[in-house]
Amino acid sequence: MSEGSATKTGPADTAAAPAQASGVTVRHYCQGIGDCHLLTFKKADGEPFRMLIDCGIHVSIAGGPALVADIVADLKKETGGKIDILVVTHEHWDHVSGFLTAQDLFKDFVVADVWMAWTENSADAEAAELDKFKGQAIAALQGVGQKLDGMQGLSSYMAGVRDGLQSVLGFQFGAAGERVRSARDAAARLSQKPSPTYFEPGGPPVTIDALPNLRVYVLGPPRDKAALRLEEKASEMFPLASGGPFALALVSGLKMNEAADAGYVDELSPFERNVGTPLSAALKGDKGSDPAIDVGAYVRKHYSGPVSAAASMEDRDQSWRRIDADWMGIAADLALQLDRGVNNTSLVLAFEFINSGRVLLFPGDAQIGNWLSWKDLSWPVGQGTVTSADLLARTVYLKVAHHGSQNATPEKQGFDLLTSADLSAFIPTNKVDAVKVHWGEMPYDGILTALEAKTKGRVIRADDPWLADKDGKPAFAAPSGSIQAVRSAPRDAARGLGGLWVELDLA
Repeated sequence: MSEGSATKTGPADTAAAPAQASGVTVRHYCQGIGDCHLLTFKKADGEPFRMLIDCGIHVSIAGGPALVADIVADLKKETGGKIDILVVTHEHWDHVSGFLTAQDLFKDFVVADVWMAWTENSADAEAAELDKFKGQAIAALQGVGQKLDGMQGLSSYMAGVRDGLQSVLGFQFGAAGERVRSARDAAARLSQKPSPTYFEPGGPPVTIDALPNLRVYVLGPPRDKAALRLEEKASEMFPLASGGPFALALVSGLKMNEAADAGYVDELSPFERNVGTPLSAALKGDKGSDPAIDVGAYVRKHYSGPVSAAASMEDRDQSWRRIDADWMGIAADLALQLDRGVNNTSLVLAFEFINSGRVLLFPGDAQIGNWLSWKDLSWPVGQGTVTSADLLARTVYLKVAHHGSQNATPEKQGFDLLTSADLSAFIPTNKVDAVKVHWGEMPYDGILTALEAKTKGRVIRADDPWLADKDGKPAFAAPSGSIQAVRSAPRDAARGLGGLWVELDLA
C-alpha cells in the first residue's frame, strides 16, 4: 500500500470492537453490464461513511451515458457529493466510464481517497510490464477490427471473430473512441490526495480510523505472473515481456497488408504487384485489366459467394473457400488473453465486521487466475491468523464477479468454500444486453443454479423485472439470511426502463 493513505495497517486487535452497529447499507445500481456500488457504513459518531466501488457501463448499451448520468445524479443526492473512499477495481470501460462521461457531474464531488490495485500504478515496474502488453494487444486488435469491418463476404467464423473483437474492444474504448485509461485517470484525479492508494495482497488487513469495527482484506490481484494466466495451460500464460507473439504477428501482418508505398516489394509474395486483380477490387465487382474476362463474376461464383438464388445449389455460397482473412483468426485468442487478463487484475476486497465475524466479498471482475491465487493467502490478526478459506466461509454477502460469467467464479476454490447459511448475492447483469453483444450465457446457468441453492433464493439481478416497479418486491422474504431490508427505485417506470438501484440493509 502506498503512503499517505487515510487508512492504516497493522496487527488488528482481537478484542471486541467498540459498541457500534455491525451492519452496512449497499446500494447497487442496475445498469446491467457495468458496476457501481455505494456502501454506507456508520461511523462511531453515527455519521455515514461512504465507499463507492466503480461507476461505468459497457459501450454497447444504448443510452449508456445518459443512464450513468442518472446514476451519478442519484449518488450526489444520496451522499451530498461526499465520498470517503472511491474504489476503482480495474481498467475496463464498464467499471470506470462514468468518471469520464459524467465528469461534469463528478467534479463537484469531494473524494477523500481513491483505492486502486498495484496494477494501475505507473511507478510499479511489474505494472508497467503488464501495461506494455495491454497497449500492444489493444493496438493489434483495433487494427484487425478495422480491417474485418471493411471486408465483404466474411465466412461465418471470421464474422464471429469480428463481432467478438467489437465486444472486447468495448471494454477498452468509449463510443467516441476514448481510451479507458482516460476514464481511470479521471477517477484518480477526484482524490484529495496527490495520488491514489495502491494495494496488493499480503501484510496485515487494512483498518480505517473512522470504522473501528471493520477490517478490509485485500485478496487480489496477485503479483505472481502465473496467476494472471487465462487457462491452466502454460501456453495461455500472460505474455508480459514482449507483448505476446499473437500481438506481434498481427501487427506485422497488418503492416504487410496495408503498405501504401507503390514501390513496396513484398518478398514473400509469389507474384509481382502489377500481376492479377486485387481481391478487394474483385469482390467489389471490378472486371480486372482484361475486359474479356469478368474476374469479379468468377470470384463471386467460385470463391466469395453468395450468388443469386437462380444459381445451382453447389454454386450458391462458396465463401467457405475463402482463407484471405483466416490469418487474423488468432485475434480471437489475443482478445481472450487481454479481456480475461485485465479482469484478473481486479482489486478484490473482503470486508469483515469484527464484532460479528461476518464478511462481505466484492471481487470486481476477478476471473479464475485471481481466485486461485487466494488459496495460500493468510493475514496476521492479533495472536492468530486469518486465511482466505476462513474469509470465504464467513462470507454472508457476495457481489458476483464479472456479471455471472462462466469463468468468473470457480467451483472448488469459490462456491464450495462459501458455506454460510446466511449467504446472499447480487449479480450486475442484463441477459438481454449480453445476448445482443454475442456473449452467450451471461449469467451462466450453472452459476445461477449454484447461487440459488447456496443462498436459498436470496439472489438479486440487475435485470430482475420487479426492480422496474416502484412497489416491486423480490421473491424471497426480508429479513432473510444476511438481508434485513430491501428497497428499490425504478429509473422511469412509465417508460419501462427498469430499475435504477436496489438497496439492501445487511446484518
